[in-house]
Amino acid sequence: MQQTYPLKGSQTQVLVNEFIRSVYNWMGIGLALTGLVAYYVSNDAGLQSLIFGNRLVFFGLIIAELALVFTISSRVNKMKASTATSMFIIYAALNGATLSVIFLIYTASSITSTFFICSATFLACSIYGMTTKRDLTSMGGFMAMGLIGIIIASVVNIFIRSSAMNMIISYIGVIVFVGLTAYDTQKLKNMAMTQPSGLDAGVVRKGAILGALSLYLDFINLFLMLLRILGDRR
Repeated sequence: MQQTYPLKGSQTQVLVNEFIRSVYNWMGIGLALTGLVAYYVSNDAGLQSLIFGNRLVFFGLIIAELALVFTISSRVNKMKASTATSMFIIYAALNGATLSVIFLIYTASSITSTFFICSATFLACSIYGMTTKRDLTSMGGFMAMGLIGIIIASVVNIFIRSSAMNMIISYIGVIVFVGLTAYDTQKLKNMAMTQPSGLDAGVVRKGAILGALSLYLDFINLFLMLLRILGDRR
């Protein structure tokens, strides 16, 4: 019987699928940890008082989160895979602690319904980014500019405290993070397709962690923007 060998294209697709699966697995772990920590903190009066009753602690956590994101994004290639993984897990936990405030502001039912709406939207955008033949690079750049605009507008709104501006920022934010989700998914797919075969497992793990962080941030921010629009306050 004649022996057959898998085609190079098939091998590439297997590697792509394994890499993308790893990215989504780590993103899922990060989201699950964030949710568990947020729920736990929201039900512990002592932790709530520590985090939200002390500005030094609260802003210290925010700064630590920003530092972790910056470090992972800029130095992932220079660190061990285990270090990158640990930093991602720590970031997800800290983010859960600061995001626990949503359980104090919004009803549990609206948080749950918004989460499922966000999940369905995120899934649709990811599928589009994975399957479309269109190059989303230009759209990614446009969405990145939109993100900068959202950050600036949000800082300004801290001082003017306009509910109308807050709602406008939220609607624009949904559009921006929908676009970034599709763009980041396509970027990860292209990264997986162009990576050389035989890469060290640690290098692949670091790439998966970096990809998971990007999608995690897209999901969390999309969820928060939708929650501002759809959430019922207590």
